[in-house]
Amino acid sequence: MTHRPPLGAPAVWQTVMDRAGAHCQCEGGLCGNQHSKTGMRCINGTAHGRLIVAPADLTLSPVAAAAVPVEQLRVWCADCHSKAQRRQLASKQEQERQQADEPLALF
Repeated sequence: MTHRPPLGAPAVWQTVMDRAGAHCQCEGGLCGNQHSKTGMRCINGTAHGRLIVAPADLTLSPVAAAAVPVEQLRVWCADCHSKAQRRQLASKQEQERQQADEPLALF
């Protein structure tokens, strides 16, 4: 697979990719996989497919994610990104559910 930047912000993408060594930065179970056989970090790189540059907080809206500073961006492989996003969204929904006011009693 080629190491080709996306069309939108190639300088930002390249900066984050260089900082990560062109490897997924998922670690310690962010995606649900402990990556225990690989030192607690995903080893997927550009040889395994396209890599995504996205914020660590995957619950942000697209507009908010576009405004995240480059220092807060990380490299994700597609598999870790989708799994981590599902886990973060589920956690956020559970927190919102727990913080919601109790419904009024029917009687």
